[in-house]
Amino acid sequence: MKKIIATFALVLTLAGAGCTNMSSTQQGVASGAALGALGGAGIAAISGGAAGWGALAGAGAGALAGGIIGRDQQNRYRY
Repeated sequence: MKKIIATFALVLTLAGAGCTNMSSTQQGVASGAALGALGGAGIAAISGGAAGWGALAGAGAGALAGGIIGRDQQNRYRY
């Protein structure tokens, strides 16, 4: 279990460091996909479904929503 937590922490650190040069749209897609995957896997696991398929569906929906929101923010603050 400790190995999984350490790997997850390393991935989050590297992903966070790589987002500094991204546009608002790209950051929205990345964060939306990550949050959607976590939420989808959690909901699927609770409801008795396959967590992998739930993560895949959640990542797709989260990436779409995050991209739309990120693009809106990018266009809103462009002067």
